[in-house]
Amino acid sequence: MPGFLLIDRILVVLIATALLCVPSVSPAQSTTDAEAGIETTQSESLDLKIPPSVPETAFSGARSRVVLAAQVMLDRSRHSPGVIDGLMGGNTMRAIQHFRRARGLPAEGSIDPQLMRSLINSQGGEIFQTYTITRDDVDGPFFRVPDAMSAMAALERVGWTSPQELIADRFHMDQDLLRALNPEADFSRVGTRITIVAHREETLPSQVARIEVRKSDNSVVAFDERGNILASYPATVGSAQFPSPSGSMEVVAVAPDANYTFDPSGREWGPDETLIVPPGPNNPVGGIWIDLSKPGYGIHGSPDPQLIGKTASHGCVRLTNWDAKELADAVRQGTRVVFANQAGGAS
Repeated sequence: MPGFLLIDRILVVLIATALLCVPSVSPAQSTTDAEAGIETTQSESLDLKIPPSVPETAFSGARSRVVLAAQVMLDRSRHSPGVIDGLMGGNTMRAIQHFRRARGLPAEGSIDPQLMRSLINSQGGEIFQTYTITRDDVDGPFFRVPDAMSAMAALERVGWTSPQELIADRFHMDQDLLRALNPEADFSRVGTRITIVAHREETLPSQVARIEVRKSDNSVVAFDERGNILASYPATVGSAQFPSPSGSMEVVAVAPDANYTFDPSGREWGPDETLIVPPGPNNPVGGIWIDLSKPGYGIHGSPDPQLIGKTASHGCVRLTNWDAKELADAVRQGTRVVFANQAGGAS
């Protein structure tokens, strides 16, 4: 795709220009700038260099270093792009729009110098890092996960299928990107050194006081008690056939390692028997369940993170497993959840 590659090269130049325009901040200036409400610089560099171990083919075709860098920094800022894959798509665009609004930037726009300058100022640094595969990564147990729910229910746990899947999920990466960065790696061998994207802390800075589920753009936004945005996540929110609930409700409970109970009563889909699928990241709710006060509805994870925001659900709110865990760790019983057609308005 020559046109996309040309844009990629132009943006690399624009990012370099943005870097040159970032002012240095002396200790004497920092207090004044903070008092004036001016964002000070935490990092003034962005390393887009591909590590020597990564083949140039990893960024051939539609996959872009610039998009990857933006996704990594958006993920660090807690405006999740979903799966980090280096490909521009709807989830990345949603994350960009949420970041722009949170930073007071013009709402319209994609990856441009203004966005990159703001990302670099707050979240800059290395985009790649080296990781050494550990014994815990390879010991498992790993499972062959069947498609049929009845067969899934017979497993002791619906766990990871491979060390590669476990590592990709841990670092919020698409498995294809992980393999492209490390085409010769043996992910099942302890001591193997691989290239991954630079990771961040998976804890929100404060408790979540309110959650907005925004049906209009398939996103979930978490707020603190002062109404400040803590995080935004791409989501699958119901479908035309199975719409999500409306109005306001509350968090009833959180199950961080949840099984999945399927009851066929009143359902027009699924098997004709009651089944209990054991916990694990590959069960239908990704093993994470935030139970809501409307019976049968919740916010949960997913065994297919690459499909978030791109397929329908049966009425619940589906996130990537890592986003669901981050949110689940920061809510409590009674946290308000509002289903809105657009930002700030209940449906």
